[in-house]
Amino acid sequence: MEDLIEIRWHGRGGQGAVTASKLLATAAVEEGYYIQAFPEYGAERMGAPVQSFNRVSKDKIELHSQVKEPNYVLVLDPTLLESIDITEGIKDGGIIIINTHEPLEEIKKKINIGDRDIKIYTVDANKISVDEIKRTMPNTPMIGALVKVSDFLNIDSLLKAIRKFLSKKFPEKVIKGNLNAIKRAYEEVGN
Repeated sequence: MEDLIEIRWHGRGGQGAVTASKLLATAAVEEGYYIQAFPEYGAERMGAPVQSFNRVSKDKIELHSQVKEPNYVLVLDPTLLESIDITEGIKDGGIIIINTHEPLEEIKKKINIGDRDIKIYTVDANKISVDEIKRTMPNTPMIGALVKVSDFLNIDSLLKAIRKFLSKKFPEKVIKGNLNAIKRAYEEVGN
């Protein structure tokens, strides 16, 4: 693992990008990491583009600025590929995970990575969330996909931390649906 991992989440208001960064932070703390989780606020309305960020490190994080060069970029809404440059600032060796039902080859046509060393993964987080949570909420499946393609979190620790976090606010049925969505995305993410 690198000394400092930076993550940028792209979504639309109401899809849970901010909550996803908080859930990821909760899981990272459980594994002994120092973390930061913070949103970039803008229009703050349902459907408006939003960004959220994480920093994860085994060492104390002294940096307190916006994430400019992420290692990972997660896109909760594939329509954002048409309106923003999701590759902006991503480090060489970086990973992009996109919530989509489209084949990877079609997605690659929409993203200009040039000859940079960037891997792209896809997962149909919308379908998974509808199947498991009974509503379109791609945030928790995207966390499962991230854990699969990264090397800094353990799936069992993630599930335990998210169960603990969600149990403060939601009934068992909702918790179970989210945990199943995470597990499915973990298994179904592909490149």
